Amino acid sequence: MSDADLQHPYSRLTPELVMDAVESLGYLCDARILALNSYENRVYQVGIEDEQPLIAKFYRPARWSADAIREEHAFLLELAAAEIPVVAPLIIKDETLFEHNGFLFALFPRRGGHAPELSSDDDLELIGRWLARLHLTGEASVFQHRPLVRGSADIIAASETVLSSGLMPDDYRSAYESLIRDILAHTDQQFTDNRFPTLRLHGDMHTGNLLLRDEQLWLVDFDDCVQGPAMQDIWMLLSGSPEEHRQQLMVIAEGYEMFRPFPAAELVLTETLRT
Repeated sequence: MSDADLQHPYSRLTPELVMDAVESLGYLCDARILALNSYENRVYQVGIEDEQPLIAKFYRPARWSADAIREEHAFLLELAAAEIPVVAPLIIKDETLFEHNGFLFALFPRRGGHAPELSSDDDLELIGRWLARLHLTGEASVFQHRPLVRGSADIIAASETVLSSGLMPDDYRSAYESLIRDILAHTDQQFTDNRFPTLRLHGDMHTGNLLLRDEQLWLVDFDDCVQGPAMQDIWMLLSGSPEEHRQQLMVIAEGYEMFRPFPAAELVLTETLRT
């Protein structure tokens, strides 16, 4: 194993450690472990003796504070109590977040399905209905430990990371900095001119975080939940040409407005949020 491997935040997360963590909560693993797709975290389907498999999610060290993760979990439990189809963490001895050998982790029930079809009006309308209900719950309170979608502040933080990484050739630095200044000017104007209300959001609402099975939709992976304008949960669902975007928005709005007014005024933020 190389030095780089040893420095990786998950270098110690072996199958044995995963099973030890799950068994520390009173379960008996049957040694079946399947790694699932996840960009920032490590997520495993873990077989349990005489029970359905569980999903064990190990959070990337130093990415979120324990308070921020607990706030994500509390939001999920609130949504589940409102009968919104989310996959909430299991509550074990009044806790949802646990620590084992330096890793924060949580357990979830397994849910299956496939990504909905954005070309299907039925699927888009269904998504719109559940998004509206999610947002109704989301606007009932405010996150204290999760990020706020702030426009320029997010761009500044990302660009500073790029510039300080040492990966960008010097020949490109001036052009990159000029481009960032132009983007910031546009972004600041959008968020200054349009002070839209913020609410608790999924934050990363694309088809990869939606599961559809037998007409049952599940909203999954709230790891990036944020406080922000409702449009943040809508623009990622759009694909194709501008004309296709308009058609998709019409169908999403039709479902959305069954429970909550569609935030059409926030459409001006779409390109800014995309940036």
